[in-house]
Amino acid sequence: MNAIFNLSRLTRLGLLVAVVVSLWLLLASEPEPTTRNTNPVSDERSSDYAMTDFVMTVMDTNGYPQRIIEGREAAHYPDGDRTQIIKPEGLIMHQQKDDWIMQADMADTTGKGEHIVLTGNVIITNKDQPSIQLLTDLMHLDTVNNTAYTDRPVVMRSPNGDTHAVGFHAALQEETINLHSRVRGQYDAPATN
Repeated sequence: MNAIFNLSRLTRLGLLVAVVVSLWLLLASEPEPTTRNTNPVSDERSSDYAMTDFVMTVMDTNGYPQRIIEGREAAHYPDGDRTQIIKPEGLIMHQQKDDWIMQADMADTTGKGEHIVLTGNVIITNKDQPSIQLLTDLMHLDTVNNTAYTDRPVVMRSPNGDTHAVGFHAALQEETINLHSRVRGQYDAPATN
């Protein structure tokens, strides 16, 4: 006779219950997703609209262009009214003032874009003096007060030398840049004739 029939009735009942519970757990568990979303814009939420290879112009209250924003991809998430942009490049314009170009790997903003966070390879240049650059890995842009700031390491690069610092604050309309701390660098004065 088979070994299973030599077991007591209680043991056979216990084995039957274990098999039934195991099958129930196996069939009731949800399957693992077979593909992962590798889109860096997605953050496990659904966007209500998206754009690719876009150019967007933001006008001021007088109808003049204030910002021109280009990017590889943008997605808006209604939860929190948040927008993420991959590879943004923005031209910040001021009437009768210098224009500024800002680019990064990623931009993140909420609402109407009053506060924008740029991350990864952030570069700020003056449109008329592209040889002078501010480089950092994280920058906050306040579009209401036209300021840019960070508390992270920053390099100010120019044809005459590099200046390193930790943190800066730039008033874009006033065209002033304040480096906060640990400022060091080398400046080679241009030759005079």
